[in-house]
Formats: sequence, C-alpha cells, structure tokens
Amino acid sequence: MKEIIDLTAFQVVLAYIFVLIVLAIVRIQGIGREKEIFISSVRMTLQLILAGYILVYIFNNPSPWLTLLVILLMESFAVYTVLKRFINQLNRCFKIVIAISMGIGTLTCLIYFLLIVIRISPWYDPQYFIPIAGMFIGNTMTGISLGVKFLLEGMTNQRALVEEALILGATPQSASKSIINSTFEAAIMPTINSMVGMGIVFLPGMMTGQILSGTLPTTAIAYQIAIMFGILGAVALSVILMLQLGYRTFFNQESQLILP
Repeated sequence: MKEIIDLTAFQVVLAYIFVLIVLAIVRIQGIGREKEIFISSVRMTLQLILAGYILVYIFNNPSPWLTLLVILLMESFAVYTVLKRFINQLNRCFKIVIAISMGIGTLTCLIYFLLIVIRISPWYDPQYFIPIAGMFIGNTMTGISLGVKFLLEGMTNQRALVEEALILGATPQSASKSIINSTFEAAIMPTINSMVGMGIVFLPGMMTGQILSGTLPTTAIAYQIAIMFGILGAVALSVILMLQLGYRTFFNQESQLILP
C-alpha cells in the first residue's frame, strides 16, 4: 500500500476555492447567505484545528478521565445543538427527555460496540473511543432533531384528531400512536438511505479515511459495516426512547392535550 500524501497548509487553502465558488453562486442568485457560509467555513476550520491538537494530546496521554470528559462534552454539545433549534417550542420535561434519550441511546450502543464487537483494550482507548463516539453521537443528533421536529408538527397539525380520540376514550398513547410511528420512520430514514447507497453511490468518510491511511480496503469495509449497524442502533434506540417518553409531556395528568 502507498503511504498517505500529507497535505500542506497551502494545499488545504487551495480547497477553499470551493467555498469561493459557492459564495459566487449565492451572490449572483441573490440568496443572501454569504455571511453564513463564510462564518461556517472559518468556524469549521478553527474547530477542526483545535480538535486536532487536542486529540494529539489525548492520544499521546491516554486516560479514562480525559476520554470520559471528551464524550461528556460531545454529548452536551449535541443536546445543546438540538435544543437550540427549537427555542421556545419545548417544555422543560421534554428537554430533559431529549438529554436522557440521547445519553442512554448513544452510550448503550457505544459501550456494546467497543467492548463486545471490537473488544478494545484498554476500554478507554481514545483512538477508538472518541472517533466512533463522534459518529454515533453525530448521527443520533440528526435523528433526534428530525424526531422532535416531526413530533411537534404532528401533535400541532393533528391536534383535533388526537383530542377527538381522547374524547372517545382513547389513552394518550393510543391517540398519539400514528404520530409516533410516522415520526420514528422519518427520523431514521436518513440513516437507512445512507446504508442503501453506501458502497455503490458513495464511499463513507471513515472508510475513505482508512483506505487513504493505508488500511486494506477489506479491513475498512468490515469496520464500516459494523459501525453503520452501530449507528443504526444508536439512532433507533435514542429516537424511540425520545418518542415513548416525549409524547407524554404533551398531556397533563387528566390526559388532556397541552402544547407548548
């Protein structure tokens, strides 16, 4: 296998031509998103540079406390990102449900994946723990965001149907079942779609990175298959927990529908 080609700072700067192209298109079309695109590009660059130096230190000084601290920060930022998208739309109980669901869903699947499937040693090995946790948490964040969005829309748009079912004697769970099922389907669909097109339409980033670093394609494929199943499990478990606990926050103790 060939050695990986190191990119110089100048070569990375050359990649910014794609940002300039997008800025030009947005400017010509009058979309008015130039500032947002520029800021997001610069922010991403600075965040990744900072993350790179932090990971170098953590990898050279492995510690269970450092690994757990990084995972906690990742989980906290993911929860914050989800809640930020729905300012003034969620009650306090629902916010707690989102945090608990993401924590249980991602950590349960992550621990099983690392300790049972890959069997890393020591258990806190940051070289495996942190990158894989990032993939699990990142995809789960997307699934939870979609789940919250569609659950809010479903409860709001179908309020009359839910209240009618309640009047006829249905429980909150029965009245919300169709909304919960359709929301779950919408939330995990991006993950399923990426699995369908993987290997034919595109090669995932982790697999590409492993191949570029000199790993045998067959080894990279084995890792990617296992990780995609782990991501699917983390997303599905987190979303279903959020839905099964979250729908109850839309009802009071008298089983009456209340919306934020």
